[in-house]
Amino acid sequence: MTCFNFSPIVSLEEALAICNIWKAADHTVVFTNGCFDILHAGHVSYLNDAKALGSKLVVAVNSDASVQALKGPTRPIVPCDYRKILLSSLRCVDLVLDFQEDTPNAVIETLQPNIHCKGGDYIAEKLPEYPLVKSYGGSVVILPFVDGLSTSAIIKKINSK
Repeated sequence: MTCFNFSPIVSLEEALAICNIWKAADHTVVFTNGCFDILHAGHVSYLNDAKALGSKLVVAVNSDASVQALKGPTRPIVPCDYRKILLSSLRCVDLVLDFQEDTPNAVIETLQPNIHCKGGDYIAEKLPEYPLVKSYGGSVVILPFVDGLSTSAIIKKINSK
């Protein structure tokens, strides 16, 4: 019997191969994405809720350049490689990959997850990825978030000290 080293941090091509195996075995693949700049309890709660929607959770992380474009020149605080390591250590997360674009559409188009999740500060129909997910028969789920817990709030609190 051969032992395989498995890292949950993968490329898009590796994620596709793994997701195809999972889908063939009737797993429900849940996908989410975000910056996850300073990992906090709100993120962990959200990711656990996302995992509860299916059997496998794939998390796509915005690259450093993508975070900077979205959040401004002082972000990210934590480099992408370290954010991926932190996320991959969570029990609820099965795969982690990064993406360079402003939206995860290219990743979603490739993986075609059964469910795409976002946090409660979004409206499903207004997401740029909504039409894509619906086009292949996937569903979009908006999950509640923990009030008062955000990376921006943490940064603001640190800067006020």
